[in-house]
Amino acid sequence: MPANSLRIALDGMGSDEYPFPELHGAARAAAKFGCQILVTGDEALLRPALAQTNANRSAPLLRIVHAPERMDMAEPPAFASRRKSENSIARGMQLLRDGKADAFVSAGNTGAILANGLFIVRRLPAARRPGLTVLLPIPSGRCVFLDVGANSYCKPEYLQQFAVMGSVYAEKVLAIANPRVALLSNGEEAGKGTALVKAAYPLLQNHAALNFVGNIEGKEMFAGEADVVVADGFTGNVALKITEAAAGMVSGMIKEALRSTAAATLGGLLARSAIRSTLRPLDPNEHGGAPLLGLNGVVIVAHGRSNAHAIRSAIDAARTAIHQNMLGEMQAVLSDRLSEQPQG
Repeated sequence: MPANSLRIALDGMGSDEYPFPELHGAARAAAKFGCQILVTGDEALLRPALAQTNANRSAPLLRIVHAPERMDMAEPPAFASRRKSENSIARGMQLLRDGKADAFVSAGNTGAILANGLFIVRRLPAARRPGLTVLLPIPSGRCVFLDVGANSYCKPEYLQQFAVMGSVYAEKVLAIANPRVALLSNGEEAGKGTALVKAAYPLLQNHAALNFVGNIEGKEMFAGEADVVVADGFTGNVALKITEAAAGMVSGMIKEALRSTAAATLGGLLARSAIRSTLRPLDPNEHGGAPLLGLNGVVIVAHGRSNAHAIRSAIDAARTAIHQNMLGEMQAVLSDRLSEQPQG
C-alpha cells in the first residue's frame, strides 16, 4: 500500500500529557511517512492546541475527528466505555471498523483500548482474548513476548491462545521458521510456576501447532532460548516494565561514566553510535507501541508516558504492521491453528 494512501487514526487524548505529544508526534509522522493521520478527540481542545504547535505545517495530512469524551486512567474500562460512547478511543475504533482508517494508535488506558476494541472492532474468529505483544531483542534477532498488559486475569486457555497467536506472528510476520514457544515461569521444570502456569503447560505441550520448548526463566528470555514467550498480562507487564527501567538505568550509568573524565568522554564520542544502537531496542520511545493481537484490526497501544517521538514511533509501528500484512496473516491461519487437535 503506497505511503500516501495510508490512513492511521490516532487517539488525540490518550497520553498523560495530551494533546501535545499526540499532535507533535502526528506532525512528525505525517512529514516523514506521508500518511494521513486522523486525530480523534475534542475539537475545541485539539484545534487551538494544533495552532500552538508546528503541526500546522503538516495540516494537509492531519485531520481532527471530533470525539468530545476522554477515558480516564482510573475509570473501570468496560463500564466507562459504555457510558462514554463518544470517547476518543471509541471514535478511533469506529474509523477502523468502518474502513475509514487502516490502523488505530492510542497511548490511553490499556483496559479501555481493549474494551472498546472488543465492543467495536471485535475479535478475530476463534480468538477469545487479545494479547498485547512486544518484540524483545535477542542475539538471533527478536523474541515475541505476550501478553504484556491487556489481561491481568487469565485462564490456561488464554495462555494457549497467546502462544498460538505469538507463534503465527513470529512465523508469518517475522519469518521465523517453526518458532520455539516457551512459558515464562520461575523454573524450567514442568512442575514449576503458579497454578495458572502449571495448568497451561500441558495445553501448550500437547498442541499440534506449537513447537513448545517448556518453561523459561526471565534470564533466559534475552539469551535467545525461545522465539515466543507467553505470560499472563500482569506478569508480562511487570517483566516488561522492569526490563525497560533496567535498560534506562544502564543507559544513564553509561552516560555518567562517559562524562566522568576527559578520556572517558573522548571514548564515549568514538563509541556513541554503537552504544545508541545497542540500547535503542529497549527504549520504549523507540519501539513506540505494541500490537494488540486477536482483534479484527490493526491496533497499536503506546505508553501513557509517551512523548512526541514515542507517538511517531507508534505510528511507524502501525505502518509496519500494515505493510507486513499482520492482520491478513492472522486472519488466514489463526482459526485453523487454534482449532488443531492435540498431538497424539
